[in-house]
Amino acid sequence: MCGIVGLHLRNPELHPRLGDLLSDMLGEMQDRGADSAGIAIYGDDTWSPPGQGCVSLLETGVDSIGTTAVASEVAEIAGADVGAQLVADTLVLTAPIGSEELLAAARTALPDALVAGFGADLAVLKGVGAPRDLVQSWGLRGASGWQGVGHTRMATESAVTPSGAHPYAVGPEQCLVHNGSFSNHATIRRELRAAGVEFDSENDTEVGARFVAHQLAQGKDVETALKEVCATFDGFYTLLVSNHDSFAVVRDAIACKPAVIAETDDWVAMASEYRALANLPGVENARIWEPEPEVVYAWTR
Repeated sequence: MCGIVGLHLRNPELHPRLGDLLSDMLGEMQDRGADSAGIAIYGDDTWSPPGQGCVSLLETGVDSIGTTAVASEVAEIAGADVGAQLVADTLVLTAPIGSEELLAAARTALPDALVAGFGADLAVLKGVGAPRDLVQSWGLRGASGWQGVGHTRMATESAVTPSGAHPYAVGPEQCLVHNGSFSNHATIRRELRAAGVEFDSENDTEVGARFVAHQLAQGKDVETALKEVCATFDGFYTLLVSNHDSFAVVRDAIACKPAVIAETDDWVAMASEYRALANLPGVENARIWEPEPEVVYAWTR
């Protein structure tokens, strides 16, 4: 049992409220998974300034005093000015260069760090602990943007560590959150490794995220990639996958893991349970439904 939340804002007037709305949504899912949590935010000007690459890192060993030194080291490698901010346990680096170029420089400077996410306009924050406490430590209520995805975890397949927390953001501007388990993840991991894909954890969700990223890197769109997930993976799952401009949901053939979607002219939202959606503005006028098995629901900004 885990909790998924996602919010895709169509109305720009709601962008300043993204963090506040997501904070309440994530908090409602705390009893579905209280050992760790994570959030991916698209479009916050402080965490990921417009026109800059952004990289989110965990397990860096850097404290608030050391951020200036790290920024200088990464800047020297990248050949560009680098900003560094510590958001609880996540080190967020930004620079006026491509995210993958910044990521390469960050990996050179901090080879043992865990990459939580990377991409233009994307910041990914993850941590161990109760989700409501993490929301407060991140200052999530002050965040803005057009899209956010969150997860509360009850660990079943791997250790309770930052590397095991969701979202898994393994491709540029991409992230995936998952409620359920993949029974054939070991086989698919071996196949992906044979194709040159590297892994950071033994978590079954990372296999799903790497599989989707591999499909997208081959030129497939999100809907096609998720149809391939349904054809390839065994197990029980609800998945929410996002990238810079899209938001998609799919469930397995049995659809035993709960999910509900709500849609208005102002926003699209999904969660593991309706109570996470109940306080969204205008929800009383929303179209609300439970996603059908193996049907991909996708929206584009």
